[in-house]
Amino acid sequence: MGARAAFAIAAIVGVTLGTSAALAREVVPFQDGVSPGTIVIRTGERRLYYVRGDGTALRYRVAVGKPGKQWFGEARIDGKYVRPAWSPPAEIRRDNPRLPDVIPGGAPNNPMGARALTLDLDEYAIHGTNRPGSIGTYASYGCIRMLNQDIIDLYDQVSVGTRVVVVP
Repeated sequence: MGARAAFAIAAIVGVTLGTSAALAREVVPFQDGVSPGTIVIRTGERRLYYVRGDGTALRYRVAVGKPGKQWFGEARIDGKYVRPAWSPPAEIRRDNPRLPDVIPGGAPNNPMGARALTLDLDEYAIHGTNRPGSIGTYASYGCIRMLNQDIIDLYDQVSVGTRVVVVP
């Protein structure tokens, strides 16, 4: 294959990948009566909405808790972390006793991904993932998983204290 053909294929692949990443989130109308700056997670839709002040929200595809592992209610973001290390909570360790005590941030087997927003409720977080194929499914022990590019986008817009509402 010639250099021009290889470059053309690389350019097409790059455009395609860029387009699919851009489609991971979208601006949608949102009129649920919650204050701008609130995160609303609709578990049944497997969608997270970041409410803006103009009658719209940024909508992201997410993975949510498996049946029996879901939670509903309100929390607040109490921490923001870049490439966080992860220590498996006791429940996960019971189900997976071979897990190490700590998986370093940035390690390929670290389930927290590129960013994490910890919540002031139990051991839950909104975080990236090393399993992008899980997005749109019921996959976690109660955490909300996002594509890494989406958690980076959300992370840059929210602050500690942001209200999070999780509904069925």
